[in-house]
Amino acid sequence: MSGSVLINPASGGVIDGKVMSDTQRKIQLMDTTLRDGEQTQGVSYSPAEKVNLAKALLQLLRVDRIEVASARVSEGEMDAVCSINQWAQEQGLGDRIEVLGFVDHTKSVDWILQTGGQVVNLLTKGSEKHCREQLGKTLDEHVSEIRRTVDYALEKGLLVNAYLEDWSNGYRDSREYVFDMMDLLKDSGIRHFMLPDTLGVMSPEEVFDSFSDMSKRYPDQLFDFHPHNDYGLATANVMAAVRAGVSAVHCTVNCLGERAGNASLAEIAVALRDKMDVDLSIDESYIVQL
Repeated sequence: MSGSVLINPASGGVIDGKVMSDTQRKIQLMDTTLRDGEQTQGVSYSPAEKVNLAKALLQLLRVDRIEVASARVSEGEMDAVCSINQWAQEQGLGDRIEVLGFVDHTKSVDWILQTGGQVVNLLTKGSEKHCREQLGKTLDEHVSEIRRTVDYALEKGLLVNAYLEDWSNGYRDSREYVFDMMDLLKDSGIRHFMLPDTLGVMSPEEVFDSFSDMSKRYPDQLFDFHPHNDYGLATANVMAAVRAGVSAVHCTVNCLGERAGNASLAEIAVALRDKMDVDLSIDESYIVQL
């Protein structure tokens, strides 16, 4: 599948020639093994390894989207992303390659454009504490810089998603900040608002309640859930997010990621299919090989 193919959980219909039941939903998997997974202590991929893994994830496993790098990290990272993007474009998969970028106006966007990329995942501050203590800015100041970067990216032809970093703590501790931020950005051209449990602090009940609230408040927005596994609850949290109406979930191969890791792609795949009757694009027969 290319791009966003989603179905309203109440509607049924046909996707890629497959008849969907009234309750079955299509959920995207975004694999971030090559970006967040590389934040695992002791894990570092060579450019050739990144290219081979990207090909396997998209061509064999058929993951919907992959996040492959952070912008402006190193020359080696640029070489890898250039090679991945060149291959992906030849295969008609260019819009499924995503790169983490920063609120730096032109710098991250130009780096991604130089690699032939089509999608930027913009890292913004999803809690008042991060905005105030890490940036030393007010929400209005931060949003002004976000919109400046988003406008530039859209002008250059990139698709834009946005992480609300530390969203789980932000929703718990400074909910009005989160809502004000969404109100200021919902018409900015951002496709997916990616809501991370950055420190892995949420329980399934908290995930369900918060995503239900976000979906109810912003029914026209697409939300991704980016979990971490610090309490060993990442898979359960993903299931709760799907029940609450999330459009996409993030994962890694072998649960790779900083600290206790991200949600396991293999666990999510079988849990969503077998326990929740969710329609996924991936070919499970390649999970062991990956």
